[in-house]
Amino acid sequence: MTLLPYLVAGWLLLIGCFGVVRSRDLIHTVVCVAVAQSGTYVLLLSLGFQYGASAPVQGAPGPVVDPVVQALTLTDIVVSATVTALLLALVIQIAKRQGTVDPDELDELRG
Repeated sequence: MTLLPYLVAGWLLLIGCFGVVRSRDLIHTVVCVAVAQSGTYVLLLSLGFQYGASAPVQGAPGPVVDPVVQALTLTDIVVSATVTALLLALVIQIAKRQGTVDPDELDELRG
């Protein structure tokens, strides 16, 4: 067992969160959220990885990897793409109505 995939997953999550905090542009924020979520792909794949195991195909000789983890990773990718598309659509609507994507210049969002 190696720690490298777990460290990479944590690093991606931290870099994404740092980018969200430091962002001055809504599009940049959406990209940083996508980067943070990509850490979950690496984490899920590293959890399901087994040395010497083959793909979960029926009739494969020897040990096979867990197909549930791979299905969860694919589901995570689809959810991530959907969330990114939804957030970018919201950014487009904000840009059309407010004329800016700078969160500091959005007066109507302040309470």
